[in-house]
Amino acid sequence: MTDIAIRPAEQGDLPALLDIYNHYVVNTPFTFDLEPRTLAQRQEWFDQFSPVGKYRCFVAARGGVAIGYACSAKFKEKEAYATSIETSIYLAPGEGGKGLGRRLYEALFDALKGEDIHRAFGGVTLPNPASVGVHTALGFGNIGTYPEIGRKFGRYWDVALYVKPLA
Repeated sequence: MTDIAIRPAEQGDLPALLDIYNHYVVNTPFTFDLEPRTLAQRQEWFDQFSPVGKYRCFVAARGGVAIGYACSAKFKEKEAYATSIETSIYLAPGEGGKGLGRRLYEALFDALKGEDIHRAFGGVTLPNPASVGVHTALGFGNIGTYPEIGRKFGRYWDVALYVKPLA
């Protein structure tokens, strides 16, 4: 793992981030997008992040190529939610189980220290023991499950909601 750098995401990472995300769109229920995203769509998503503030994106890179990412984004649109964030984490196929998710989340949360954030939320489509494991290991607690909230691949999926206190 010493050959992997954890750093803020850069514009040049976007094609790799798109490939990682689209793997999950096409092959898993872990995102509820049903069609692969285009580079233009992911650019719009990427534009929400900045090097400072509450909304950030970090990548794990090997040889300069992103192999995973963790982000914080707006939780909901209404103003009273401003001190809450939604987090997400995705790893390239074959990169799980090596502690990379933990390292990405740790970098993200270290960068967010001092920001006006009270809670971080993460949704986990079930079953997903790897995601449940990294969230609980980093101090997220399960606060409930939305039963059969999304339909993908011809079936309904539950989503567990996790929360981490940050203030």
